[in-house]
Amino acid sequence: MPTIAEKRKAFHALHAKGCFVIPNPWDIGSARWLQGLGFKALASTSAGFAWSQGFSDNRVTREMVLTHLRALVDAIDVPINADFEGGFAADPAGVAESVALAAETGVAGLSIEDSTGDRENPLYEIGEATERVRVARMAIDKAGGDTLLVGRAECFLVGRPDLDETIARLKAYASAGADCLYSPGISKPEQISAVVKAVAPKPFNLLIGAPMGLTVKDAEKLGVRRISVGGALARSAWGGFIRMAKQIAEEGRFDGFADAAAGGELNKFFHQDQKQRKDRNLF
Repeated sequence: MPTIAEKRKAFHALHAKGCFVIPNPWDIGSARWLQGLGFKALASTSAGFAWSQGFSDNRVTREMVLTHLRALVDAIDVPINADFEGGFAADPAGVAESVALAAETGVAGLSIEDSTGDRENPLYEIGEATERVRVARMAIDKAGGDTLLVGRAECFLVGRPDLDETIARLKAYASAGADCLYSPGISKPEQISAVVKAVAPKPFNLLIGAPMGLTVKDAEKLGVRRISVGGALARSAWGGFIRMAKQIAEEGRFDGFADAAAGGELNKFFHQDQKQRKDRNLF
């Protein structure tokens, strides 16, 4: 297995040119399957992990997330980017402490959001939000500096779909030390192109969590450097589970099992995956 330093170096290199997809597993099994498909990096999903633990999004504890991140890093050969929500603290000092702990898990990157969780005031003021990114940068630098920092502007997700505000925030976060910029909720090609140009030369992460009519090649032409899917893969899995469970409970039928993954295929993959890891002395 590559060392933490090697994973982080590879992760930075992925952001240097081209466009890559960084899908979001919610547990070790889904992470290993995605790695088996050849993805060069993965990202955790706060929502997907929370649902797997019986919580709503943004309701798990910092220690739960840190434990989850350590498990993913230890289980996967490719770099892991942490969906680290708002840093699990309202004040900059708390964010710095959380980021330092996240870096210790071995993640290759982590993101800090500017949402507050307060419906009346959903975003930190830009000065405070920028300071939160700045202290995250300082914490990473103190830990060695090779963990990639992602600055997130949540405007479009909290009911403030203002492109000018989004760009102003992303540029401020870039100046504060964010290596990559991300604004989930942006979906129109002209919006994407405008944000990409505004934050250049730093890379931009595009979220595609629902059909947008864009392919990876389309996104690359717009200048997008990486694409994540957030909780969409987890929601897809839950979608199949919910449909089947409801069919059994409400209709007493089992027809939906026809669309289930084959147990033999799953067993074959995980048997081979386990054998490879054993051969490489990873147990």
